[in-house]
Amino acid sequence: MEPDRANGRLLLDDGGVARILVGPNNGNLRVLEEASGASISARGTELVFSGEEDSVELVRQVLQELYELVREGRPLYASDVERAYRVKSQDKGLKLREIFMDTVFVANRKRIITPQGIGQKRYIEAMRKYDVVFGIGPAGTGKTYLAMAMGVAALKNQEVKRIVITRPAVEAGEKLGFLPGDLAEKVNPYLRPLYDALHDMMEYDQVTRLMERGTVEVAPLAFMRGRTLNDSFVVLDEAQNTTSDQMKMFLTRLGYDSRAVITGDVTQVDLPPGQRCGLLEATRILADIENIAFCTFDEQDVVRHPLVQEVIRAYDRYERQQERGDREGGHGER
Repeated sequence: MEPDRANGRLLLDDGGVARILVGPNNGNLRVLEEASGASISARGTELVFSGEEDSVELVRQVLQELYELVREGRPLYASDVERAYRVKSQDKGLKLREIFMDTVFVANRKRIITPQGIGQKRYIEAMRKYDVVFGIGPAGTGKTYLAMAMGVAALKNQEVKRIVITRPAVEAGEKLGFLPGDLAEKVNPYLRPLYDALHDMMEYDQVTRLMERGTVEVAPLAFMRGRTLNDSFVVLDEAQNTTSDQMKMFLTRLGYDSRAVITGDVTQVDLPPGQRCGLLEATRILADIENIAFCTFDEQDVVRHPLVQEVIRAYDRYERQQERGDREGGHGER
């Protein structure tokens, strides 16, 4: 049966806001056309749609809600339009205001950090509500970046006295012994992405001052042993590379008035064969403990280049095929 075809219109009462909405050379409308398959034309302050009924209605809702946000003074970029369509496609009942106006932190250069989708929105709400939150999913879903933004916001609002950011220094194709320098210098490359995220949120000099005072600390997980972290926002990154003992050690470091966020991608484990993954084990052991939340992400939550979603899907398909081959007696090529 042929899908229902429909036409629709949206009348906008502010010509200036309408021009921002459609974008230069109607670029924002082209983004929606490509995503939805509907046709959109602008005639002054009137937008006219045609295409499949569901697509037309969804596009109309997206543009109506974006129009209201722009009218309130929110800037609009082509990436916002694509994000808005993706969010409404996943949950038509969700209002874009709940995503676009949920400010996590106003970062360096006045850039506003907000959730980029439904998965990130749930993750942020969990970090606001629970003392311990696990964020599990593929690269590019904003797990660590948002956790660090929440930590910086908590520090700025005097909810905590310091931020501690850590990750295991697990070798992935390169031996630590071959790297130059002492232990601190050897593990520094593993911590570089965390420094980059901090500098993205705060001025370089501000980060330096906070680190000199010990208000912000970035350290390998091994340096956490024997400590008690009070009044702290603690982020454990790359937790899929923790052993069972390391995960237990980290979770038992938390002191009074502290919160922890543990992030990782269970498809990217670099532990030596035979060692249990602390992150996978924790999801089973802690599943029923109150005040611990588990947030999972998939390829729909990826906010990097659109091709990253396709790469993740392709690898998922390949790995499922390999698993089926193993179960059927063939070992496939790995």
